[in-house]
Amino acid sequence: LALVMPTHVMAQGFQLPNMQVTSDAFEDGGIIPIKYTSHGENVQPDFTITGAPETTSSFAIIFHDISVAFGGGTGDVTHWLAWNIGDNNIPEGSLPTGSVQGANIRGQASYMGSGAPLPDRFHHYVFEFYALSDTLDLPEGSSREELLAAMEGKVVAKASYIGKYANAQ
Repeated sequence: LALVMPTHVMAQGFQLPNMQVTSDAFEDGGIIPIKYTSHGENVQPDFTITGAPETTSSFAIIFHDISVAFGGGTGDVTHWLAWNIGDNNIPEGSLPTGSVQGANIRGQASYMGSGAPLPDRFHHYVFEFYALSDTLDLPEGSSREELLAAMEGKVVAKASYIGKYANAQ
């Protein structure tokens, strides 16, 4: 399967930034250890971001379960929102000073680990990392929709990190 770019895009020298994310907690695409889930210790994994453009001022994270939908809509479950992250090294269990957290599905401004309800079906969790050209003037506890609106026009790169989890209890 070949990727075909429109001629006008190729003529402009279109190139995406090669931003990447790694973690010591689990492999990208792998199974999330129970330690990082709401069935375990509910600890936020560590992440290292590389290859962000020089114009990056801060990072934002949206962590969500893409395997569910609620209320007849297309929305999924928001587990964690964070922004104004001023460092590309995010330690396990904490965020760099100055970072702000938004409301998860429970309305809490904190990390909420994976929590798939069934042991026989994996849910797919996505950590989306956005490199931003500026910090965001957005208060703690803001919603995912408010975060997305605030990021509009400021995203200079994006990467994702994916984990799978099924209830191990």
